[in-house]
Amino acid sequence: MNGETDLRALLTGLRPQLNPGRYVFTTIRSAIPSGVDPVATVREPEGLTLVVRQEEADAAGLPYEYVAGWITLRVHSALDAVGLTAAVARELTAVGLSCNVVAGFHHDHLFVPVERAAEAVEVLLRLARRSA
Repeated sequence: MNGETDLRALLTGLRPQLNPGRYVFTTIRSAIPSGVDPVATVREPEGLTLVVRQEEADAAGLPYEYVAGWITLRVHSALDAVGLTAAVARELTAVGLSCNVVAGFHHDHLFVPVERAAEAVEVLLRLARRSA
């Protein structure tokens, strides 16, 4: 199944979903600790970045600084789609919200400050309604 590339269709079909839980970014230089099940990983020269549930990081003694809410954009976006990330960033920037984006094969995933995650969903819903 091919992902969507039309920006208007992407924006009107955002359907942001706030996933339950609190998520953190941490980094390790060795094996992923037992009991830690990352929702995303990124390999960098400095180590392996993990995005994990906060309670898993705490139980494994992993350090972190940023606690996020995880929003999934349920539109099936193509990996070569142009403008979706920019449009979402522009909307969140307008209300002073930071956002870390992770692209999956089917969907884009946004990590925003946990205390403002519900607000971020509302901002994205307004963007989708305006784009229709």
